[in-house]
This record gives sequence, structure tokens and C-alpha cells, in this order.
Amino acid sequence: MRRPHLLPDNLKRFLAEVPQLNQWDDHEVLNNWYPGEILDDARYTERRVDVLAARAGQAFFEWTPLSAGPVYRKHSYGPLLDIFKLDMRTYKDANDGDTYADPKRGLLGAQQRAWLIRGLLESKATWKVIANDLPLGLVVPDGPAAQEGVAQGDPGAPLGRELDFAEVLRTAHRHGVTGIVFLTADVHYTAAHHYDPSRAAVQDFTPFWEFVSGPANADAFGPNALDATFGPEAVFVHAPPAANTSPMGGHQHFGEVEIDPHSRAMTVRLRDLTGAVLYSTTLHTAGRGSLQ
Repeated sequence: MRRPHLLPDNLKRFLAEVPQLNQWDDHEVLNNWYPGEILDDARYTERRVDVLAARAGQAFFEWTPLSAGPVYRKHSYGPLLDIFKLDMRTYKDANDGDTYADPKRGLLGAQQRAWLIRGLLESKATWKVIANDLPLGLVVPDGPAAQEGVAQGDPGAPLGRELDFAEVLRTAHRHGVTGIVFLTADVHYTAAHHYDPSRAAVQDFTPFWEFVSGPANADAFGPNALDATFGPEAVFVHAPPAANTSPMGGHQHFGEVEIDPHSRAMTVRLRDLTGAVLYSTTLHTAGRGSLQ
């Protein structure tokens, strides 16, 4: 059966020319969903989100170039790059205040967290890119008293879902792992964040970068507040002047990453809808990188 939304020539050309690593997030089902959620919404005849997610999951695997199995997986590109693609939805706990101290809760689940730590420690690649579908240091509220993402705005020691990543970062640091870079989307603007223990409530991690860009063809908003737990600095931000700015307003973004095969340096460029470079920086595994 043909699907009309896949028929436009420009989309077919894009899909033929651009490889994809597909992730599973909220809008495959509904906004900000989590396992076990029961909707209080009269528009739905089926209000059990687990049922909706199962149906969406079937469609997801049928219509994306992804083999069956866990969505989280590692993609290796020779000695320069390993990509660790996370699933921060399937194992997610309920959206609440996100200030608990229970290490058994979180976003990743024990199995995925152990897989990520093991993969980072075993990786021989120069760069270990973590594709996280929810940003690490940005506060993403889900209503007045609940949180959708990792951070919750408490600048102190890790709490709630931050505990997942505190363990990952701490273990990688203690084993001398370098070259970790986070690439994420979710929030509707673009930014470059540098994380450093000298600014953080915890010091047991190696400095790293997180680059935010996307999504494509969606209303734009932001910027979101940063949580100081892991010491982020917003080195660059490009957000719209008002929330829910139309895609036609020009605040659409995508990112580009290039690794030089000789120097092994990673250059990240944040671009707008026209392809113009809004921000660029070159990173080296031995230090913070140049700010351009």
C-alpha cells in the first residue's frame, strides 16, 4: 500500500541520498508520553498509552529502515566514530517533579544504562557520540509541576533522572574515556552547550559538549532554562522571538558534523533552513576545542 506523504519527489530524493538513524520518542505516540500513562482526554476512545504505544511501535518498525529489536543500539564508523543511539522513552518513569533519590528509576532503565556504560568503556573510536532524544541540561516542563526531560531546575547534586547520566559520566571519567559528545533535538531551537565540572555541582566527570538542533518543519520556541547540576554553559543559542513561531518564520535548524580523517578533529556546524552556518566549533579530544 502506498502512503501519499512519501510520494513527493523532494522527500523521495532526500530519503535516497541521506542515511538515517531513527530514534523512538514522544511524537511517534503523543506529546510527552510515558509508559503506564492513562490519558484524561475525552478525544481518545483508547486512553491507555501503553496500548497506543504498542500500535505506534508496530507502525514505527514497519515504516522506518530499522530492524526489529531494541531501539537503542551502537553504530560504528571505523576508528573515528561510534554512535550510541538511546531510547529515552520505552523505559521512562512517570513525569513528576523529578527530584527523587531512587537510582532504580530514571529514563534509560538498568539494562540500557549498563549497555551504554559498557559500550563507552569498550569503544576504541576517537569520538563517542551519544544521540540522546531528550537534552541533558535543559529544563523541559510537562505542565506546572512535572518534568518531561532529564533536568528539573535544581542546580544541586543529581536528582531524579539526572542520576542515570551521573552514573554514566562518572564511570566513563574514572576509566579515562574521552571524546564523548551529545547530539540531541526535542526542544525547538538550536544551541551549543559546554559542560564542565568547574561550574558543576558534581566534579566527577570529564568536560563534554552537547549540541541541540531541530526538529524540522515544526513550530519554534525556546530557549529553555539550563540546569546547573552538570555545569552547562550556553555558548550559542538561536531561538525565535516568540513561542510557537511558524516554520515559515525562519527559525528552523539542522546540524552538521564532520570529522577530519587526518587530524581526527570534529567540526560541528549549526545551520538554518537556508543552509547558512549560524555557529561552528572544532573539537579535539585533548581539550575544550576552539570557539568560532
